[in-house]
Amino acid sequence: MAKIDLYNPTEEHAALRETVARWAEAELDPQADEHDRTETFNVALFRRLATELGLFGVTIPESAGGLGLDSVAAVIIHEEMSRFDPAFTLSYLAHEVLFVNNFYWSATDAQRERILGKVIDGTWIGGMAMSEPDAGTDVLGMTTVARRDGEHYILNGVKQWITNSTHADVFLVYAKMDREDPRSITSFVVEKDFAGFGVGKKETKMGMRQSPTCQLVLEDVRVPVGNLLGEEGGALVHMMRNLEIERVTLGAMSNGISRQCLEIMARYAINDRKAFGKPLSAFGQVQRFLGEGYAKTEAARALTYHVAAGLGPDVRNSLGAGAAKLVATMTAEEVARMAIQVLGGYGYTREYRVERLLRDAILLSIGGGTNEAMQKNITSDLVRLYRD
Repeated sequence: MAKIDLYNPTEEHAALRETVARWAEAELDPQADEHDRTETFNVALFRRLATELGLFGVTIPESAGGLGLDSVAAVIIHEEMSRFDPAFTLSYLAHEVLFVNNFYWSATDAQRERILGKVIDGTWIGGMAMSEPDAGTDVLGMTTVARRDGEHYILNGVKQWITNSTHADVFLVYAKMDREDPRSITSFVVEKDFAGFGVGKKETKMGMRQSPTCQLVLEDVRVPVGNLLGEEGGALVHMMRNLEIERVTLGAMSNGISRQCLEIMARYAINDRKAFGKPLSAFGQVQRFLGEGYAKTEAARALTYHVAAGLGPDVRNSLGAGAAKLVATMTAEEVARMAIQVLGGYGYTREYRVERLLRDAILLSIGGGTNEAMQKNITSDLVRLYRD
């Protein structure tokens, strides 16, 4: 019986992993600490993802200019890049998953013809604007509104916590046609040079500091009717279609953090540090961290890849995606904290990078739906599944 590789189901997946892992170690690793320290986004390196690796449009059919790959391929890329720079990878996720994948599966042929090539070849950077100052996980509570005015829609509101905000050229923006009716939420493609569109204050963050986060301010922004994505009131369908791949790629980022922290603390405890004449790995307290860190990392990875293997544009798995994100994000924080404890004072400094990885990991249990929301959603799905 042929062996099934959960993490590399085909030779194409294995080759993709090798390519991304090699590039991430050579290119992402050397620049990550500096861009974390200065809180700056490496735009030039980001565009090289398109020009050198062709990693924009991974889940888009080849006939449309993409790679024609699946959700497992997206998970591989996010995991391997996050081992070295989760913040850079978060900006990739915002472009590739929140904009490119979401846009393609919701757009008309005319919209794809006009916009898709620019975000796949790196000419344009994309983002998505859903959260608001008083409506994060409570998406239906958004107050940004849109109204039809001839051949335009007029958008007004403020979006909050928007990734890629300072550098993106185009955004998917969600707004209500009727402020009191959540069923009226509608998707628009908003370009940065539209009159009335502005970028607000840049957030100073605990982690994910290379990835820029700002408000977006919409003051009578005139959006051409041709930039309506789908139908009026159709945005909830777009959101739900994209949620699963967003959550498994956030899980994949967490798994990359866990893997890197596990490797750092294992090499340190086995090879680098001795105490009382023995390597740290000889002590039971450290063995607990190594044993549990490995087991939990592998369990989270297996769940993430298992769920990703069954996802597609028309295949939903809310229960699995929520579970994968919940387990992977909790594991990343726990394993990063273990690594700091094993390294002691060195772990608390920036020499071994685990303190940065812990800071970055924390955001992943907040973004894309908080872990508390995942627990609620999982319970709701279980109620539907098991109710008599």
